[in-house]
Amino acid sequence: MTERAYSGVWPVAPTPFTESGAVDYDGMRRVIDCMVDQGVDGICILANFSEQFLLSDEERASLTRVCLEHADGRVPVIVTASHFSTAIVEARAREAAAMGAAMIMLMPPYHGALLRADEEGVFEHFEKAAQAGGIPIMVQDAPLSGVTLSVPFLVRLAREIEQVKLFKIETPQAAAKLRALIAAGGDAIEGPFDGEEAITLIPDLDAGATGSMTSATLPDLIRPAVTAHLQGQRDEAKEIYARLLPLINFENRQCGWRSCKAVMKEGGVIASEHVRHPTRPLHPETRQQLLELAHEVEPLALRWGK
Repeated sequence: MTERAYSGVWPVAPTPFTESGAVDYDGMRRVIDCMVDQGVDGICILANFSEQFLLSDEERASLTRVCLEHADGRVPVIVTASHFSTAIVEARAREAAAMGAAMIMLMPPYHGALLRADEEGVFEHFEKAAQAGGIPIMVQDAPLSGVTLSVPFLVRLAREIEQVKLFKIETPQAAAKLRALIAAGGDAIEGPFDGEEAITLIPDLDAGATGSMTSATLPDLIRPAVTAHLQGQRDEAKEIYARLLPLINFENRQCGWRSCKAVMKEGGVIASEHVRHPTRPLHPETRQQLLELAHEVEPLALRWGK
């Protein structure tokens, strides 16, 4: 088993809405309960997969409080605090820390297709967030930001900012970047994580990842693969993963965040799989194909509320 402090499966929670589009706070509590029952090692809220960019500031604040209070220390919770404004990120970091978050997750600052900070601005952004919150930070290295975070820069973040400890790598050829990051950063890289619903899980674990941030669709089924790999049982991990890959691939390539909501609605976790406009609901045929694949492996989310 790896000796790194952060490992296992830390899925992203979906944000449930009512059919009218309002935040379903009771549904959010049920999502948290289901994820705890899935045996997850931690929960991430308000991430891109949570439709964070479709939430108002007031909804964000309320969801943070509801999730942290309802989790009540049963599992650690990561609060995503990304924003282009450093001042807003500082406020979100302070708020999350005060409410008991285990860590925050941050993308580099960006806005739209072209507005970016320079490298020193990105460093200061993370530094100020660290000073404001005083809790560990997971750097989300995702193509969505349009910001290239080089391995030397990520290592600098880890070595010069005490709170920067974890890295969720979602870029193309993630395994190569993870391998280079771990080699260059050594012990400063305390939590190298796989992302993108675990679609590149085995190569990323081979490269040294110690954890995975999946969706909440099937973490109970993915976690045994991660555990087996970390214990040196790679063949067993591959066998478990191969059985799950058709559903993981369909979720990642065909559905996005709508997948988890469809599965949780079918499983009685949430009352509605509503997604906020301009996202459109799953096509009925796509939804049917998703549920067919889910029924082949029977994740807990598909039966939790029945």
